Amino acid sequence: MSWSGGCQCGKVRFHVEGDLGRPSICHCRMCQKATAGPFGAFVTVDRERLTWTEEPARFQSSNLVRRGFCPHCGTPLTFETAKSFDITIFAFDKAAEIAPVVQLEPESSPAWMAHIAELEVQRPPPGYYERIESYQHPDHD
Repeated sequence: MSWSGGCQCGKVRFHVEGDLGRPSICHCRMCQKATAGPFGAFVTVDRERLTWTEEPARFQSSNLVRRGFCPHCGTPLTFETAKSFDITIFAFDKAAEIAPVVQLEPESSPAWMAHIAELEVQRPPPGYYERIESYQHPDHD
């Protein structure tokens, strides 16, 4: 199997040959800040089976971790250590097919995450989405 994905603007795309590794979500504060969300969702990939159309820019977020992102649109793309290489799950074109199997640092999760499924659901008015002209790269090569 092969997997593809990329950033919001489409200038940084990637391709992974073969199976993916462990999908996870991490609630630590660094992952929250790096993804601007309540957690980071990542899947481990084999660096040897990964190719890029353009290398991501990188930020050294700690003494042990580098994070890759698109230098054009800012989309978070990687979590990199000396031993592992992970890609953000939602950068994949078929992200819904990559379900996390473990969560890390759940004690750092905001308390409201325990009740997120209970939140009221609001829908936009009819025709709202039809008026939007997306400038995002589509979910395919």
